[in-house]
Amino acid sequence: MPDEKLKIKLHMYNTELSVNVSRDEEALYRRAGKLVDQKVNSYANFWRDRKTESEILFMALLDIAFMFEKESTHNDTAPYSDILSRLTSEIEEALKD
Repeated sequence: MPDEKLKIKLHMYNTELSVNVSRDEEALYRRAGKLVDQKVNSYANFWRDRKTESEILFMALLDIAFMFEKESTHNDTAPYSDILSRLTSEIEEALKD
């Protein structure tokens, strides 16, 4: 059953979070939690005693958001759609003649 929800616990930095997730998304949530934990721990180890916990969390959040945005530009299909639309129009125009 794909809609079946599981209650899983994710340990991230100094927090344990209970999350209800779909069974088919469990692995993604676990990997996401591991990424958050790694990023926050990395920043905390470097900036401990020089930045607040809130600043450390926001730096990790920004880093992850930047990775997401950078990756999303690699998957931008809009230029291909534009080219295909123009080619389709040109082919249709040529077939009319």
